[in-house]
Amino acid sequence: MKKIIFYTLVTISTLTNVFSQDMITKKSSEDIKAKVIEVTLNEIKYKKFDNLNGPLFTLLKSDVLMIRYENGSKDIFNEVQNSVTANASSNDMSIKGKEDAIANYKGKSSGAAWTAVTTILTSPVLGLVPAITCSSTEPSDENLNYKDSELMKNNDYNRAYTKQAHKTKKKKIWTGFGVGSGAWLLLILLL
Repeated sequence: MKKIIFYTLVTISTLTNVFSQDMITKKSSEDIKAKVIEVTLNEIKYKKFDNLNGPLFTLLKSDVLMIRYENGSKDIFNEVQNSVTANASSNDMSIKGKEDAIANYKGKSSGAAWTAVTTILTSPVLGLVPAITCSSTEPSDENLNYKDSELMKNNDYNRAYTKQAHKTKKKKIWTGFGVGSGAWLLLILLL
């Protein structure tokens, strides 16, 4: 029994590392899985995560919203001012909403843990039920963890914040499903 627990923990740890990479989020909402090589005054140099031996790519910092690094730290570029002004454009409020959701929403009560546990204890096929159910619903208002209720009254900010929080929630759930599937497979192979 101790061996099964040990191998399960090793598998979960290995699968978690498989999902580790730097993530560059462009202002166009495109995410790039990468290994950031260098951040200069005006540019970000990176290699694509699925081809680390491939060519070096360069992005202008002005096109990048943020970089989330493998270790969990992040760099946010060109943040919009925290106060809502009459002159703030729709695009500025959307960018601010997305930035704030990335910084504040952590996926609490997303269903990722239950998805992983259900998948490990039953099977990946049955684990799909909570994964699909949980990922299809937006995070509840009390779990959004927004810092300024005045900003949430702005439709553009609210829409962008909620959309980014839902994207984060789905990523956590499907990562939990992947980890649970891997652990289930390992348990089956060991038994």
